[in-house]
Amino acid sequence: MKNENITTVKELFDILKTMPQDAPVLVSGYEGGYENFYHPMIKKVVHFPENPCYEGEYQLAESNNGIEAVILQRFLRND
Repeated sequence: MKNENITTVKELFDILKTMPQDAPVLVSGYEGGYENFYHPMIKKVVHFPENPCYEGEYQLAESNNGIEAVILQRFLRND
């Protein structure tokens, strides 16, 4: 039985073909394990390499500064 939330490689490839081909791809994270992800989106981010690992090296840009990146945001669960 297919989980409705799972994206296949083909589906992901088709989505990514429509996005800027030189954009970096970033994933959300924290702690361990793996999750499904929301539809990839393009967001402006700023690089903060000095951030601790639990904060992530990239943060959403608060202004028009930063670079565009393809974001694979993991599903957020409330359990």
